[in-house]
Amino acid sequence: MPYFDAASAAPLHPVARRALQASLDEGWADPARLYREGRRARLLLDAAREAAADAVGCRPDELVFTPSGTHAVHAGVSGALAGRRRVGRRLVVSAVEHSAVLHAAEAWEAAGGSVTEVGVDRHGAVAPEAYAAELGGTTALACLQSANHEVGTEQPVREVAEACRSLGVPLLVDAAQSLAWGPVEGDWSLLTASAHKWGGPSGVGLLAVRKGVRFARQGPADERESGRSAGFQNIPAIVAAAASLRAVRAEAATEAARLRALVDRIRARVPELVPDVEVVGDPVRRLPHVVTFSCLYVDGETLLHELDRAGFSVSSGSSCTSSTLIPSHVLKAMGVLSEGNVRVSLPPFDTSEEDVDRFLAVLPGLVAGVRERFGAPASATGAEGAAGAAVPAEASGASEASASSDASDAAGSLVLDTLGRRCPIPVIELAKVIGEVPVGNTVTVLSDDEAARLDIPAWCGMRGQEYVGERGAEAGVAYVVRRLR
Repeated sequence: MPYFDAASAAPLHPVARRALQASLDEGWADPARLYREGRRARLLLDAAREAAADAVGCRPDELVFTPSGTHAVHAGVSGALAGRRRVGRRLVVSAVEHSAVLHAAEAWEAAGGSVTEVGVDRHGAVAPEAYAAELGGTTALACLQSANHEVGTEQPVREVAEACRSLGVPLLVDAAQSLAWGPVEGDWSLLTASAHKWGGPSGVGLLAVRKGVRFARQGPADERESGRSAGFQNIPAIVAAAASLRAVRAEAATEAARLRALVDRIRARVPELVPDVEVVGDPVRRLPHVVTFSCLYVDGETLLHELDRAGFSVSSGSSCTSSTLIPSHVLKAMGVLSEGNVRVSLPPFDTSEEDVDRFLAVLPGLVAGVRERFGAPASATGAEGAAGAAVPAEASGASEASASSDASDAAGSLVLDTLGRRCPIPVIELAKVIGEVPVGNTVTVLSDDEAARLDIPAWCGMRGQEYVGERGAEAGVAYVVRRLR
């Protein structure tokens, strides 16, 4: 069964497995003790630290191991902010950071600090000049991921690091997704990563803090890991993490070229095979193994279940796949289609051309089946505005949407009530009725689904209609669309 979710967790690398098994016999003792078993454990820990530091591009005494990548982020953010409290209480982050960074920012804001989010373009990248413009005299810390975890877009870390350095602001880089492929370029100040992203065991994170960076650890003092990560080190897991990082780096160039070719095939073929698809993320400046696309008129959770039954493990940023009912903050910041979102992230060494070809073979039928189940219009054949089949109650979870004239709207406007109905139903109902209004007139969609704020404008762009904007309504939000053709 092809596993296509390496961006969440990569399969355990064979080198990691062997190192883990071997170090279980040698690395179980307390490395702080002076007897023989302790000295063995210390040698293993020191060797792992040197290997990891070499991969990161820092000194061994600048790097500590943490219980997870999230722990590394939280420790790095809180320690750097505390160390610069006299400078200011402002934290600058990009709008597409991993939730670990954003949760740390929320905690900082709740404690009285301020947080500034820098927006991104439709590819998910910040503009260096826009980021630099947010760096002021009261900025204590800036955070920027090296590459996005959902769409694979690489960020201009080098340029942002230069701007931060010129203004004396430390930059923390979340390198969880990119470290397997090479060191992070630029003069960064702090760096975090997570071993399970490159095929190491889970439960091991990295935190690097450059010499000269003001850092004040938070929480009770601990003598281990320079006081920056409390608790007894899991030495066998740390050894396996460092060994696997060295192993994947040794073949990174060759494997990156192979996976990039496979991803290029997916990026090119999916829009050809499946109508009404938006491939998101930067087509050039991106991770070699990640491709993300969104399918119009498709429920993301249903599609993921269908792919799972077909033997493919993928993930999604659709709100339909989340208990929060809120679309991915990454897709939201990019302003791209969120419904029917699929992220394919190919595991290094474990993905074949045959796997990708079979994925491309089964995807069109699965998408078509989901669309038919939800009563989507036949947009693939240009039949937009046709009556369309009713949406099954079990698929929509609500009764049919209602359309009516409303004197409060412009003459000839159609009001479509989709309140209480989740994605992709509001867009499907819009597609069904757009042909009922004359060219130049509008359809107003009433929706209380947060995803509609992304998906209705995206639908307009894909179907050649004009998105007029949104306004408040007695219930939900009113999204106004003008028919152009």
